[in-house]
Amino acid sequence: MNHVVVIEDEATVREVLRFHLERAGLTVSAYAAVAEAEDALADADALVLDWMLPGESGLGLLRRLRSHSELRRLPVLMLTARAAEAERVEGLETGADDYLTKPFGAAELVARVRALLRRTQPEQPQQLSNGPLHIDLAAADARLSGQRLSLTRREFDLLTFLTQNAGRVYSRTELLDRVWGADFLGGERTVDQHITQLRSHLGDAPGAPTFLETVRGRGYRMRSWEGEE
Repeated sequence: MNHVVVIEDEATVREVLRFHLERAGLTVSAYAAVAEAEDALADADALVLDWMLPGESGLGLLRRLRSHSELRRLPVLMLTARAAEAERVEGLETGADDYLTKPFGAAELVARVRALLRRTQPEQPQQLSNGPLHIDLAAADARLSGQRLSLTRREFDLLTFLTQNAGRVYSRTELLDRVWGADFLGGERTVDQHITQLRSHLGDAPGAPTFLETVRGRGYRMRSWEGEE
């Protein structure tokens, strides 16, 4: 899971940022000042950085990051109330990858952070395998032991997500956010219904080897077949 560091001195804004980014399925570490966040930056996949901060400013940190041999490529979204064009240009020329002016919308914030992460992540494989299950992402095709599975688009998306993260447990809420999206208005029962449908497609039955496992009190996971015949 991608790790986003947030540095924002206004507590209310900081918690809003944390809430929406975590709801989008990201791991978030949030701090009120640069000095508090220094140790977390080495493990960050992206940084949401306020311009005006106590102590060292966001712009000052950005200058240091871009001169640092290990962190110079860390993607940075500059967040500030400064809306003047000259100041936006200064932030971008200093090394910010993107710029978001307060007040901001949650959907735009998440979209911009995800865009930064996509630019820096290695290209995802187009073929997935988990035991006898094979998925071709480009062709939107899933096969079990060579037999094509007739899936709806949402079933295919859910199967793909769980296969990409085989072995990890996801709650119903997490699956709704990651597969259906934060704007989906349905309830958690939707996840249960789709899991049941996928189990039918995959031939999961009591007493037989299963792909989709229920972890009581936590959610669902895709069994990892790695190392199995």
